Amino acid sequence: MARSRFAPDRGLSTRMGLTIVVLALLYIVLIGAISYGTSSLWLGIIVGLGVLWGQWYFSDKLALRGMGAREVTPQEAPQLHAMIDRLCALADMPKPRVAIADTDIPNAFAAGRSPDRAVVAVTTGLQRRLDERELEAVLSHELSHVAHRDVLVMTIASVVGVLAGFLTRMLLWSGLGNNRSNNNNAAVMVLAVTLIAAVVYGVSYLLTRLLSRYRELAADRAGAILTGQPSALASALTKISGDMSRIPKKDLRAAEPYNAFFFVPAIAGKFDIASLFASHPPLEKRLEQLSRISVELGRE
Repeated sequence: MARSRFAPDRGLSTRMGLTIVVLALLYIVLIGAISYGTSSLWLGIIVGLGVLWGQWYFSDKLALRGMGAREVTPQEAPQLHAMIDRLCALADMPKPRVAIADTDIPNAFAAGRSPDRAVVAVTTGLQRRLDERELEAVLSHELSHVAHRDVLVMTIASVVGVLAGFLTRMLLWSGLGNNRSNNNNAAVMVLAVTLIAAVVYGVSYLLTRLLSRYRELAADRAGAILTGQPSALASALTKISGDMSRIPKKDLRAAEPYNAFFFVPAIAGKFDIASLFASHPPLEKRLEQLSRISVELGRE
């Protein structure tokens, strides 16, 4: 975790470390399976490392571009900058860049490869719906993600599944086994590698969802403790979750790829099977935790 006054979370640090180790092992297994039946091992490694580097280095720019957000100066958004200035001083952490996305979807997100290169973005829809206390609580939640470096870990973790699919397609396009005399063996090898890639994708997807849900609870807790106002964060969560169902579905679908990084997922509707693999914990669980924190703070 980066140096700051945000409440440390050993559970989050442990989960991030284990997730990266497991995903790295899965990626090695996939590369090994591909190299067994093809001479494209080094090409796969180079491509894989290149994608990982690109996700790491350009993660902030990719997130801003994907959400149509732009950086704003203190002159353009004085109130927003003032809030982040206060929170960063309170947390004793570097101030991230500040961005605004012109969309009615009420949300916020943090991106960047390090606290020194981070950006915190809010939507105009969020600014219209929240009062000053609630907006500050949301910003504290996002700054906690930056301080804990879980934005970087989630970026790296989320790309492993994509790489599994990419390398498998590359394998199929290259015609694995074309140079072999036994086409049956080649077909079996393609099937085996495809199955391994499917397992890698499935496990990486599950791990990133589990980590994502925990990191949101950790950010809620750290942000609420920093500001000492868990009720403001609970109020913001309730407002945003209630208004999300009023956003046009086409806009929600366009924002879905970034759900893992949002304050509240851009989805509408009731609980279903897909909710079991949601990127965020249920609203009730987040509100219950904030209620407990209110009691804890009241006793101090």
